[in-house]
Amino acid sequence: MSALTRAEDISAARRIAALVFLLVGYFFYAWSWNTVDILRPYIKDDLGLTLTQSGSLYTVQAVGAILGAVVMGQVADTIGRRNALVIAMIGYGAMLLSGLVVADYGALVGQRVLMGFFMGAMYPIAVGIYSGLFPAGVRGLIAGFVLGTYNVAVSALGFLSAAAFRAGADWKVLLYAGAVPVVLALFAFLVVPDDRRIIPFGGAVGGSTTAASKLPIAELFRPGVARQTLLLATMSGLNFFAYQAFTGWASTYLKTERGIPDTIVGDVLGWQFVGAALGGLVWGWISDRLGRRSGAAGFAMAAAIIPVYLFVPLPLTLLEALGFLYGVMLSASAIWGPWLSELYPPHLRSTAASIYNWGRVISMTAPLITAPLAEAVGLGPVMSLASVSFLMAAGIWFALPETAGRRRA
Repeated sequence: MSALTRAEDISAARRIAALVFLLVGYFFYAWSWNTVDILRPYIKDDLGLTLTQSGSLYTVQAVGAILGAVVMGQVADTIGRRNALVIAMIGYGAMLLSGLVVADYGALVGQRVLMGFFMGAMYPIAVGIYSGLFPAGVRGLIAGFVLGTYNVAVSALGFLSAAAFRAGADWKVLLYAGAVPVVLALFAFLVVPDDRRIIPFGGAVGGSTTAASKLPIAELFRPGVARQTLLLATMSGLNFFAYQAFTGWASTYLKTERGIPDTIVGDVLGWQFVGAALGGLVWGWISDRLGRRSGAAGFAMAAAIIPVYLFVPLPLTLLEALGFLYGVMLSASAIWGPWLSELYPPHLRSTAASIYNWGRVISMTAPLITAPLAEAVGLGPVMSLASVSFLMAAGIWFALPETAGRRRA
């Protein structure tokens, strides 16, 4: 094995280039993931699905993501995060393209499970890569850029879906984006440094950069940290449940309950994700200065915004503005990437970050719970459950340890 290189000794240009490549991969991951929400009413109509069937697509995608996070997070900590990134990008891109030929509900379920598997790997891989290449004092801001990229992708999907309908195009044209990560994936070997050969910022010479254990996840449940791990997973689950209960049904709510035309729905949602893109940078910057628990306030404010959005009659411009503000607050979770990597040893970075996706065990029940309720009482009251979920997540967040002042390499 060649000698290890300190992250500090890699040129800033090389590290920034790696981050930019990672952001491109993350953009198309976010695009792929959110087709299950933004395009939900159109998938439903095209394949003749019921409301419950269309909602269940998120559930099965989340099942795949949980498996992908658990399996690929450990694979990344074992074979290297760069190598795992290549696998994930080819996987989710190919699965998005396969949506072009899906013709029935059964095939759609299979496609979404497999796509979820590879997409569930992206968050822990991304956290593992940028946490190793950059010092702790800027990781919150970098996490903001990562989440911002995610939300720019969702915003672009919303705006372009509206543009596609205005142009008379079929919604499936948006699935061709899957070709980009498939083509780009192999360039990771040229652009992203091999993390197996790198000593992270502040790391000790001779320290482990990859997991030695065949089952890294077991270390997250050792005495002294098991309770923390379970609380983190619960907090993540409540966040995902809230997101799916509100944002997951937003396009359907705007189309069916508010009567907003297809040509406008994407624009309304687009502004929400523009706010989320900005919010990631804001909360990332705040967390580098005030600590990782500061974002709990964002969840509390998101909880307060939701009932106003749903039950106060607002003109379209104010609805877009309120959605923008909600997006800013929602992005407080940008902080979680570096926070998770700092709460556990450096050799477990990707495995620890995979906790973020474990929460989908809770959130994948959201469509199965909310869809039947929505059919009975309407989408508005059901979507308001997101406020309760956000408040519960904020309480757990504030009760967990702070890593400011004791951050690991």
